[in-house]
Amino acid sequence: MKLYFIRHGDPDYEKDSLTERGFREARLLADYLYKTGFLIDHCYVSPLGRAKDTARFTLDRLKLKATEQEWLREFPSRIQRPDRADKKMICWDWLPQDWTVEEGFYSYEHWMENERMREGGVGEEYERVTASFDALLKKHGYVKDGRIFRAEKPNNESIVFFCHFGVTCVMLSYLLNISPMSLWHGFVAAPSSVTKVVSEERRRGIASFRVVEYADTTHLKASGVEPAPAARFCECFDNLNERHD
Repeated sequence: MKLYFIRHGDPDYEKDSLTERGFREARLLADYLYKTGFLIDHCYVSPLGRAKDTARFTLDRLKLKATEQEWLREFPSRIQRPDRADKKMICWDWLPQDWTVEEGFYSYEHWMENERMREGGVGEEYERVTASFDALLKKHGYVKDGRIFRAEKPNNESIVFFCHFGVTCVMLSYLLNISPMSLWHGFVAAPSSVTKVVSEERRRGIASFRVVEYADTTHLKASGVEPAPAARFCECFDNLNERHD
């Protein structure tokens, strides 16, 4: 089985839609998938506008329909970040000097036990999302059993998710048995990028998943378009035209 996680195009968060640049990204993605003969067996989409606006160009071009899944919305949990006592922030955006000193954040089993995570109910939200993801994987033939999967109905189907960076990291965390903190802070998926994960069944009935492409933006590069910087922070602190926080 092949899983494709597609991040929405460059976002207009106020309108919960896309910027003009984002709509161009979504069109280029749809054109590229059409021209390369990309096959989709099942498609799921977040209920948020920016994901649906990204998906509709591909769905129209490939003459497909997507099933909306509430749990695919951006991972919503908020916490009192150590450096921001004035307001709650998204749980997956900490300063490196704050989160890296917590050894538990690197543990798949214990990352949510941090006091701030507990206060924000982050573990409960993670369990809610991964339980829904687990049910969907089971529907498509793969059942998690400890740190591997039972391939009860192994297949070569392609499943596409149009969603968001934060929740994609949650799903990758679940597939790979990795703390989402390492994924949230160590990886960047540009708007409209495509991440491909495949199952491997090296012994009959026993499967695992591996990332074979992460945050691919070939559809943009082929048209000479640079990926949008959303999700990135400044390369150097003195780069005043880049985002610091």
